[in-house]
Amino acid sequence: MDTHRAFLLAAPSSGSGKTTLTLALLRILSRRGLRVQPFKCGPDYLDTRLHTLAASFDGRKVDGINLDTFMSSGAHVRDLFLRCSCNADVSVVEGVMGLFDGAEKARGSSAEIAGLLDIAVIMVVNAKSMAYSAAPLLHGFRTFEPGLRLAGVIFNQVNTRSHYRFLEAAALDAGVEPLGYVPRNEDIAISERHLGLNTSQGYDREAVIEAMAAHVEKTVAVDRLLALAGKELPQVSEAYACRERSFCETRSVIAVARDEAFNFLYAENLSVLKDHGEIVYFSPMEDRRLPKADLLYLAGGYPELYVQRLAANRAMREAIAAYCAEGRAAYAECGGMMYLGGSLRTADGTPHPMCGVLDLDTTMQGARLTLGYRKVHLEGLYPQELRGHEFHYSRIDRQGELQNIATVSDAGDERCSTALFRTMNTFASYVHLYWGETRDFPEFLMGRR
Repeated sequence: MDTHRAFLLAAPSSGSGKTTLTLALLRILSRRGLRVQPFKCGPDYLDTRLHTLAASFDGRKVDGINLDTFMSSGAHVRDLFLRCSCNADVSVVEGVMGLFDGAEKARGSSAEIAGLLDIAVIMVVNAKSMAYSAAPLLHGFRTFEPGLRLAGVIFNQVNTRSHYRFLEAAALDAGVEPLGYVPRNEDIAISERHLGLNTSQGYDREAVIEAMAAHVEKTVAVDRLLALAGKELPQVSEAYACRERSFCETRSVIAVARDEAFNFLYAENLSVLKDHGEIVYFSPMEDRRLPKADLLYLAGGYPELYVQRLAANRAMREAIAAYCAEGRAAYAECGGMMYLGGSLRTADGTPHPMCGVLDLDTTMQGARLTLGYRKVHLEGLYPQELRGHEFHYSRIDRQGELQNIATVSDAGDERCSTALFRTMNTFASYVHLYWGETRDFPEFLMGRR
């Protein structure tokens, strides 16, 4: 057994400052020379990008990993956590929404994942308009679920030491150790886009993360937090190791789109693809040629923000259209599906030509949020239920004769209108699938099972 430190940053609700504290702590610990592994509860692929940036320091590259008990089993989540943590000194898990908020009651919540991993929980409380009332709040979270290890609390939006003294007394009376506070600072606020955190090239994320770390380190007891976060880390299960090795017989080349327009990628999905072959990354915005490949993967992203550059790269659009017309394997989700359509209409009503592979057009006009977990059944085609997440503001404006090969339902088993389209050997959907546990799914896409 190895001594390890692991904790989960949770909050009473969204907007409390979890992401700011997570990014700051990842950078503080990395700067101290510790090997840090970041995780994110839930399906968010935006926070994990920032986690990767904050934890990758001084030449070390560390990917943020999603832990989700709706999209995968508890055993998978636990083994994934152990496998990714085994070479780290500290594991930092950012929770999702409020501590007990899940797909259904607390199912899939941060609390469920903290219990599953048996790690300490550190609460982040926005105390801007609060003083001693923090005591019953913390007492409730500490006692609501027996066995939950609520080890400490960090107060956010606290501007004076005298204000913190009231909060400190409240935490002690509630039986939760106070670990410091974070004063309000507009310079470290995270700029937001219409679909989550800003990931554009023009935004200096590195400078903001450095400012976060410097700001937080002044008033948060980082050493004491680590002392509360000790954990015995067992070995990765042999069953999981066997699953990792089971689909490596046929080696393929897999072309994965990755640039500022297409970057909503689950790290474990890429890990599975690496089991099947060599990944070659390319940019639909910048590159003129498509790599020779056995499978083309176009993940989600922000095609609407870069639509002019995507449309202007006619050579790439034609190369992808030719690839798909040859009947070769391609998989596209959300933004990738929009790119494979005939056109993408921006919010001002301007249509821009896309690849023309799919007989549909998408639009940002009349945009409204579609959000939720999804269960996907490919009846008679793929034996296992697939799990994923749908999160977009665009919509299909025109749909021609496209074959839907899936039945899609939400977390409560209510049917959804979402489709999984197939044209020859091109598959596309608005759903971001997670195949960390259905590890032979790429073989299905390539027609090998």
